[in-house]
Amino acid sequence: MLLNEKLAGKQIILASQSPRRHELLTLMGIPFEVIVKPTNESFNPDLKREAVALHIAKNKAAAFAPFQDANTYIITADTIVCLDDDILNKPADNAEALMMLKKIQGRKHTVITAVTINTAGKQVAFFVSSDVYFKPLDEEQIAYYVNTYKPFDKAGAYGIQEWIGIVGLERIDGSYTNVMGLPTTQLYDALLRF
Repeated sequence: MLLNEKLAGKQIILASQSPRRHELLTLMGIPFEVIVKPTNESFNPDLKREAVALHIAKNKAAAFAPFQDANTYIITADTIVCLDDDILNKPADNAEALMMLKKIQGRKHTVITAVTINTAGKQVAFFVSSDVYFKPLDEEQIAYYVNTYKPFDKAGAYGIQEWIGIVGLERIDGSYTNVMGLPTTQLYDALLRF
């Protein structure tokens, strides 16, 4: 069965302002509208990496609880970037972005995206992890990327689809679209089963 057939007559809401998530959901052929509600993205520091992403994605879904019905599917997502057990959030400024990128260059880091699908009385939640390897980048290259692309809205201070990913990515073990912010293969399958 095609997903379009399964979703016929359903309203799909993507609770994200991310242009990358918009693009990926569009490429999946899913008609949707964007509605974003304010969400608390804080978390208990004792949570494990995957649990952090799931916690935030579920908080985003909880903001829609009073408005859910059986014919509306609400999709939420949260992406975190981890270097070992340290979570690299969105950088607050230029200096923090430079520091994050200096930490991950030449090393493996992990990108985890948690996704929820919600209707009235039902929620499915899952996460996908991808290991990302950048080649060593020098300070001039890192500064060029931060100054040109200003990645302050991106976990880990980079967008894989931007210049830094084009010139610095050595390999990904896992889903490329997960690193962009929405694991499309797993989301497609989850929507088919929902």
